[in-house]
Amino acid sequence: MRVAQLANFVGPTSGGMKTALDALGRGYVDAGVARLLVVPGPEDRHLETDQGDVVQLRAPRVGGGYRLIVEPWRVTDLLRHFAPTSLEVSDKSTLLPVTGWARRAGVASLLLSHERLDAMLSLRTGLPVQVTPLNRALVRRYDRVVVTSRYAEAEFSALAGPAATPLHRVPLGVDLETFRPAVEAAERGGPPGGAAGGPLRLVHAGRLSREKSPHLAVATAMALHRRGVPLQMDVYGDGPHRDELEALAAGGPVTFHGHVAGRDRLAARLAQADVSLSVCPGETFGLSVLEALACGTPVVTADEGGARELVDDRSGGWAPADAESLADAVLRVAARDPRQRRVAARRRAEQYPWSRTVEAMLDLHDLSRRPAGVAGLRPLAGGRRPA
Repeated sequence: MRVAQLANFVGPTSGGMKTALDALGRGYVDAGVARLLVVPGPEDRHLETDQGDVVQLRAPRVGGGYRLIVEPWRVTDLLRHFAPTSLEVSDKSTLLPVTGWARRAGVASLLLSHERLDAMLSLRTGLPVQVTPLNRALVRRYDRVVVTSRYAEAEFSALAGPAATPLHRVPLGVDLETFRPAVEAAERGGPPGGAAGGPLRLVHAGRLSREKSPHLAVATAMALHRRGVPLQMDVYGDGPHRDELEALAAGGPVTFHGHVAGRDRLAARLAQADVSLSVCPGETFGLSVLEALACGTPVVTADEGGARELVDDRSGGWAPADAESLADAVLRVAARDPRQRRVAARRRAEQYPWSRTVEAMLDLHDLSRRPAGVAGLRPLAGGRRPA
């Protein structure tokens, strides 16, 4: 089996996408698959790695540090040389023409939908965005579509059936070895702001751009601060709206640490918090949610979006996407027994190992393997299968 992964719209802090590509690529190679990864970059570059060949194609900046491949014919030239048996594309824009090459070459194409365009663009612009025509074209051009949550599935569920395109739901995973609880954090407890536990420690980790809703996370901390709750909030990550967020947090107990180099270092910081705020209502999945849970840190999220599907009533909480409602949810979670909530958070994350995601994706790429009843593989809509 030879799998080519195509990723686009990649920036210097595209943590979630990079994490997923790395984990899938490592899993593919460990399973004996020949793997090629194609990404945009400032210049052409070819690297041979222990996760297969990585080809970087020169691509222009399109804002916020992101780059976008605008010459899809250069991608097809690479694919002709690599001769994949299956194509996995994490892009909904300029790489669509590559599916035409795949059809002519008899190569199965799979769209890995890692974000809902309507939600992302609406959060970024503040306006409702209609993407149905594009999604209709996507389900007709790809042989199958993979989504990561029920929330993400909703973007395609009405379109995939009429196009006879199989729609599969495959949750992503988390590195349970890197992200793990800290012993000293498990010993800390007590009511928020109480003498036994000290200030309530909140954390938010992610890109500081509007579509990730960091403003709502900071506003939630400030709502608690105005209520007189002793707290400290640490924000890890950087992005184009950091200045706005610092202004929003002025006079409050919020510290902006910027980008944290090294996943071990980030894990250690997540593990020290009492509650993680991942409150974006348009999050398609929520890798940052799983990373916090794996560190034994309960998560409060919005009551809509893919992140909500990762949190249960023991590992965190949820509320409507407004600061006061989310502040109430934080207090409810913080009032639980600290050891029990940390154990519940870790156990929830353990339901999402990367090995399960890799196995499901391998079954979709290997057209000779069609095991019935494997979790995540049953088509959710449609019935056409590539030859």
